[in-house]
Amino acid sequence: MPLSFIEGNDAVALGAMAAGCRFFAGYPITPATTIYNAMLKYLPPEGGVCLQGEDEIASIGYCLGASMAGNKVLTATSGPGISLYSEQISFAIGSEIPLVIVNVQRLGPSTGSATKGADGDVQFMRWGSSSGLPVIVLAPVDAADCYRLTVHAFNLAEQYRCPVFVASNKEIAMTRESVDLDAVDLPKIVDRKTADRSKPFLPFATTGDDSAPDFLPIGDEVLVRQTSSTHGANGYITVDPDEINAFQVRLQKKLTAHVDEFTFFEQDLDTRADTLLVAYGVTARASRVAVTTSRAAGKPVSLLTPKTLWPVPERLIVDTAAPYRRIVVVEMNTGQYVREIQRLLPGKTIDFFGQMNGNLIKPEQIREVI
Repeated sequence: MPLSFIEGNDAVALGAMAAGCRFFAGYPITPATTIYNAMLKYLPPEGGVCLQGEDEIASIGYCLGASMAGNKVLTATSGPGISLYSEQISFAIGSEIPLVIVNVQRLGPSTGSATKGADGDVQFMRWGSSSGLPVIVLAPVDAADCYRLTVHAFNLAEQYRCPVFVASNKEIAMTRESVDLDAVDLPKIVDRKTADRSKPFLPFATTGDDSAPDFLPIGDEVLVRQTSSTHGANGYITVDPDEINAFQVRLQKKLTAHVDEFTFFEQDLDTRADTLLVAYGVTARASRVAVTTSRAAGKPVSLLTPKTLWPVPERLIVDTAAPYRRIVVVEMNTGQYVREIQRLLPGKTIDFFGQMNGNLIKPEQIREVI
């Protein structure tokens, strides 16, 4: 593919196609609608299905059904849509239904400003479902990341049988950039592991307490039981405390025990620095400029850009921060991910700069904090 001049949303759609996505359902909402438009262009020629649901609730429901039938599925929305997705996200967590959700964040709360960006949903994506069980959230910085991380998102959804968020932002999603897609290093495509049809099938049986069950599709020759209620390995509802506890522990450990395997990040470290700047998403781009200009002015600074936000990549953060006296966290909100940095680094001086007024955070503002 030649050099492409594309926006982040189109890069997401291309990444989904590269990952093998063949089903999309969504409801138009700024600034995520162009993902739907792109999938409407890309899916039918490949034999895929692209649907506009009557609302967000129906759209994610279509996705869950299509995933349970064996398809790789994608939906895309913004903050108000995530609110409506919440119950179905819980269903996907508890019933281990692979699903990729692109949240193109915009300024909230509520309807907010549809054409203004923010990173105000960072905690919401992690905690916006019942049970508090973990999900995976990946945060792209630019269009190339949208392409690459969307493929990773599908791989992780398939491997761990869970919902995976791509936490984009209006500014990333609708900014056009030149991207050499052939030069983007994509991972090997992962498909969910299929159960042996010749053996008795237990839909939620696993080989350990930190793994996902093998898969068979609903509507196939083998009967597959599925429920949103608390269940055992056989898929039947259970009230046995030990069985319920083992189920809850496994849903947690299958992600938290393996987060080091999908910890994506960038680093620009300076051995002369005593300050580490932590920034993600579109704000990481301004942070790069701030670091470069700060060094040129004689003030060395290091930069960590986490691209896996949830589960928190604790080892990465603790190990990277170890040599630094001071940590500066910059976010396009009033202070969300900084809470995790404070939790992990209690002995460090941690300063925060946040802004959620519809404007991008500028390199000059970051330099003032540094």
